[in-house]
Amino acid sequence: MIASRLALAPEQIAAAARRVMARCDELARISADSGAITRVYLSPEHARVNALADAWMREVGMTTRQDAAGNQLGLLPAADRDAPVLMLGSHLDTVIDAGRFDGIVGVLMAIEVVRILRVASADGGWRSPFPFGIEVAAFADEEGTRFGRALLGSSAVAGTWDDAWWDLEDADGITLRDAHRAFGLDAAAIRDAARAPGQLVGYLEAHIEQGPELDRRDEPLAVVSSIASARRFQVVVEGEARHAGGTPYDMRRDALLGASEAALAVERICASEHHIIGTVGQLEAFPGAVNVIPGETRMSIDLRGEFDGARDRVWERIARELDEIMGRRRLRWHAREVHSAPALFCAPLLQDVVREGIRASVASAEPASLFSPAGHDGMTLGALTDVGMLFLRNADGISHHPAESVLGGDVALGIRALAEAVAHRGAEPS
Repeated sequence: MIASRLALAPEQIAAAARRVMARCDELARISADSGAITRVYLSPEHARVNALADAWMREVGMTTRQDAAGNQLGLLPAADRDAPVLMLGSHLDTVIDAGRFDGIVGVLMAIEVVRILRVASADGGWRSPFPFGIEVAAFADEEGTRFGRALLGSSAVAGTWDDAWWDLEDADGITLRDAHRAFGLDAAAIRDAARAPGQLVGYLEAHIEQGPELDRRDEPLAVVSSIASARRFQVVVEGEARHAGGTPYDMRRDALLGASEAALAVERICASEHHIIGTVGQLEAFPGAVNVIPGETRMSIDLRGEFDGARDRVWERIARELDEIMGRRRLRWHAREVHSAPALFCAPLLQDVVREGIRASVASAEPASLFSPAGHDGMTLGALTDVGMLFLRNADGISHHPAESVLGGDVALGIRALAEAVAHRGAEPS
C-alpha cells in the first residue's frame, strides 16, 4: 500500500459500506414489478428513488435539486462557491428484472464519499475540502429500458440532447415528451440541464464490473481504461411464408432459419476477434403460426469493441457473411442502425488518481486495468469533461440479472479507494 492522503478509521469505512448495502436493499423494494426489480425512466418508481436519494444527499450536508431531465443532484460546494465541481455518480434506473447493484452502488458510494470528505464551514454548514466542489449525480436513464434510447439523463447534462428523442415511444405508445410532462418536467427547459465544460474538473464513477475478470483474478477493484464503442442494428430477414406441411424443403425460403444461421455467424465472427462482442438479443418470427414457414424475421445485433475501427471492420465482415447466408437460402436482408457510440478512453490523470486510490486501500500487487465492454454514463460525459472509473468485483460477472452480487467488504474497499482518488485529484492542479 502507498501512503494514504486521508485519515480514515476502519470503523468509519465499515459503517459506510453497511449503509450502502442496506440502501441497495431498500431501493430494490421500489419496483414496477412484484417479485422483481424494474425501474424505468419517468415512472412513479423513478420519482420515489429520486426522493430517497435527495434525502440521503441532504443527510450528508449537500444542497439538492432535480434537473430538467429528471436527474437527482447533490452539491457540496467549495469555499469559493463559484469554483467548478468534480462530479461523482452513476444511475438509479434498471433493466427489467434487474439486479440491485448495477449503477445503484455507485450512487450510494458517492454519497458516502461526501460524508467522509466534507468539512464544517464557518456558517455551520458543510463544504468540500478541495479547490473544487463535489457533486453527486444520480442519473435518470442510463439503461434505455423504457424508450429504447440509453443515456438520456447524462446526455442532457453533457449538452448532447437530441430533440428528435421527444418522439420516442414506449411499449404503450406514450411518447417521451408526454412522459416528461406527466413527470412534472418542462421539455422547453431541457437545455437547462446542460453544463459548460468549465463547470466540471472531471467525472468519477464506481461501478460493478459486469464481467468475471476481477472475480477470476480474486481482486476486489480495478482501474477502467476505456468504455466500449457500440453499434446496434435492427435486422429484417425476408423469405416466403408458406404451408409448413405442403412445402418441400427445396422450395422453402425460411426467414427464421436464415436469421438463426446469421446469429451463429455473429457469435463465430466476434469470438474470433480481440475485445469484440456481438450479441443477438431479440429474434421474432412472422407470422408466428405453428404451421406456417416464417416469411419474415426481425433480429437485433449489439456490437461492441474496444476500438471504433475494429468494431466497424467486424460489422463489415458480419454483413458479408449475411450476404452469403441469405443468398444461399434465397432470402433478402436489410439492417437499420439504431444506436452508435464511439469508444471513450478514460483520462490518464483520472486513471492515475483511481490507481492511487486503489493502492492506498488494497494491500496487493499493481491494480488491474480493465476495458469495459458495458456502456456507462461516462460515455456521454466524455463530451464534456475528463472521465475516470473504478470497477468493483461482482461474483461470476453476473449482471442485469437478479443474481447480481457484490461483497460488502469490496464495497468498503471501493468507498475508501474512491475517497482517496478524490483526495489525489484535489492535490493535482486544476
